[in-house]
Amino acid sequence: MVQHHRVIIIGSGPAGYSAAIYAARANLAPVMIAGMEPGGQLMVTTDVENYPGFVDAITGPELMEAMRGQAERFGTLMIDDMVTRVDFSRLESNGGKLLLWADSGDEYSADAVIIATGAQARWLGIESEVRLRGFGVSACATCDGFFFKNKRVAVIGGGNSAVEEAIFLTQFARKVTVVHRRDSFRAEKILQDRLFANPKVEVIWNHRVLEILGTDDPKSVTGLRLAEVASGAEQQIELDGVFVAIGHTPATAVFKDHLPMDADGYLITRADSTATEIAGVFAAGDVKDRVYRQAVTAAGMGCMAALEVGHYLNG
Repeated sequence: MVQHHRVIIIGSGPAGYSAAIYAARANLAPVMIAGMEPGGQLMVTTDVENYPGFVDAITGPELMEAMRGQAERFGTLMIDDMVTRVDFSRLESNGGKLLLWADSGDEYSADAVIIATGAQARWLGIESEVRLRGFGVSACATCDGFFFKNKRVAVIGGGNSAVEEAIFLTQFARKVTVVHRRDSFRAEKILQDRLFANPKVEVIWNHRVLEILGTDDPKSVTGLRLAEVASGAEQQIELDGVFVAIGHTPATAVFKDHLPMDADGYLITRADSTATEIAGVFAAGDVKDRVYRQAVTAAGMGCMAALEVGHYLNG
């Protein structure tokens, strides 16, 4: 039997929870299908010091739990399941509804859908990176750069994200080392010029990361073990932090061939809007934002999506 709801929010995190809060307060009786990792990327984030309203640091899981509780208090129905298939064709045979299938086997239909499935940082895939993530290893300079005042950090990558993060980190760190596996950057020329002009920056070309060095008690980063790509010759450098900047992957695979995306898989919405080209389907947060990727901007877009859904459902 297909369960019908006016509004279904796919995914959680700041965008999804904010959309749920606003939709619930508008008496839209939203249902959230939270996904495999309820709370999203913030569930693996330690201290959050830049989310408005918290004088003292709050951990990512604490912030997400508070948002979830607020959404539930206003009447959002939480379903811990994962959407595995959709049909947004609105066929007459389906009653003109948006259709969703979950991993549990449950089927849903909705008048409006808000997609807030987020994105995941791409990681190097080495054990030491996992062990030290949140203890000197980060994928967000904007989030964590403040913690590395007058320290030595490395940025791994060679695209726009890596160069932009390295430039940003020079505001805090006393030295920024960019490690790239090739002999040139893919980043825009103007960004490269800014990077090379900064006296705090050093570039190590043609090297890959073998291991992030660190201690376990307390957990902290102490350096990198690198290998020259061609020869395999190894070297170690001393550091206090490592920022992995090799891109993000939006969680949009389930929407392929159902919604327009850019070349990297980010959902495309109308200008100054969260609305997609499919009537009643909206997207908020990192699933459509390749620029800012902050909890507060995701939350703002979740609010926008809920308000737009309200206008849509009210004609």
